[in-house]
Amino acid sequence: MNKTELINAIAEKANLTKVQAKAALDATLNTVTEALLKDDKVALIGFGTFSVSEKTARTGINPRTKQKIEIPARKVVKFKAGAELNLVK
Repeated sequence: MNKTELINAIAEKANLTKVQAKAALDATLNTVTEALLKDDKVALIGFGTFSVSEKTARTGINPRTKQKIEIPARKVVKFKAGAELNLVK
């Protein structure tokens, strides 16, 4: 499902126009992004939790040249699925 399909599904299920659904989705995504940029967690009970994790710097190997390269430290977004989202039965 892409963003347009998601907007259409939200509009249908929430009885909104597509413009309203797009505005709601954009506001939600912007709010989650802003929280993660502040290193906050976003917990949606039953769905899952978005959080920021720090990866330390490490040495890697370029697969083409086999030379060692330094991979800098960075922050990544993690998602942990909630119990209700568990699709494995």
